[in-house]
Amino acid sequence: MELRDIEIFLTLAEELHFGRAAERLHVSPARVSQAIKKQERSIGAELFARDSRNVRLTPLGEQLRDDLRLVHHGLTQSLERARLAARGKTGTLRVSLFPANIQELRRYFETFRARHPQWELRVRMSAYADPFAQLRNGEADILVTWPVFDEPDLTAGPTLFSDPRVLAVDLDHPFTRWSSVTLEEMSDFQHVSVLPAPDDWMDHYAPQHTPRGRFIDRGAAVNNIEEIFMKVGMREAVTLFPAHVVRYYPRPDIAYLPVKGLEPLAYSLVWRTEAENEMIRAFARVARDLGPLPG
Repeated sequence: MELRDIEIFLTLAEELHFGRAAERLHVSPARVSQAIKKQERSIGAELFARDSRNVRLTPLGEQLRDDLRLVHHGLTQSLERARLAARGKTGTLRVSLFPANIQELRRYFETFRARHPQWELRVRMSAYADPFAQLRNGEADILVTWPVFDEPDLTAGPTLFSDPRVLAVDLDHPFTRWSSVTLEEMSDFQHVSVLPAPDDWMDHYAPQHTPRGRFIDRGAAVNNIEEIFMKVGMREAVTLFPAHVVRYYPRPDIAYLPVKGLEPLAYSLVWRTEAENEMIRAFARVARDLGPLPG
């Protein structure tokens, strides 16, 4: 099995969805399917059980996943160390972002690079999936997201910025006649949900109940921001966003309304406690030294 085939298998084993795996790998779903079928023919048994609605690992697939994780991690680490040594670098810090305001966050990245030229810094946008899996599987060292409360293996570091909330609706939505909305008012409409993602993490972003106890339906499942805009533009859902999305994603089919009565969303550094190293501590120091972005 070649390295790329191992990457395809392990990514699908995490996502259990051909489309999401293909998106992460920057290939077509057909390419993922072909690679898995080739692996199954070579092994002589199914690695994934799939039907029209679900994809899951077979017991053999689970065994192969567990065996290959360590092998893949060792191979990629060895190749990475060789590449870094060739450029005079001694390590790589990988930062994964949920917020989209990359231009405003550049001061943290540029300061880190200036202070620590011996280290490589790689910044990427996070996939729409379980946000903390990338920390636990070693895919990222630091995640920039809103705070977590029930993840005992994770450490929450300095806050980079706090953003008020806006509600995205289609241009013909009745809310567009209003100057702002509340949670009570928006609870009449279906909202989106990122799957798979921890409920407590999603609840902090988009509460499941209003202050008066009304249920907010998060039934529209999405796994990328384009799907969110499609569902909003088709009036299949409305959705909460941090206010910086207004600047970074202006769209001709979407209106953004300020939300009253909802606390600003604070984006902080989060990392796996056991994986903390000098690079993570150095980036946290940069964040503390520069302080949060102006509100």
